[in-house]
Amino acid sequence: MYKRIKELREDNDKKQVEIAQVLGISQQYYSEYEKGNRPIPVEKMKILARLYDTSIDYLVELTDEISPYIKKKKTS
Repeated sequence: MYKRIKELREDNDKKQVEIAQVLGISQQYYSEYEKGNRPIPVEKMKILARLYDTSIDYLVELTDEISPYIKKKKTS
C-alpha cells in the first residue's frame, strides 16, 4: 500500500532507521509502514511529503505527479 515511501527512501539513499528518527518512531515501527501492515497517521505523512518534496497524494498513489502542489500564500 505504501510502496512509494520505500521507493523514495531508497532513491534518496536513506536507511529505515534514518527516516524513523525523523518521524520520532522506531525502525521496526517504520518498517511496518513500508510493508503496509500499519496505517500512517496524517501528521507522519505530512512529514514524509515535506522530506521528499512531494505531496501526500503522490505517497498514497492518488497521482503520479511527484512535484508537490503550489503552497497557498498566507493571508494577513
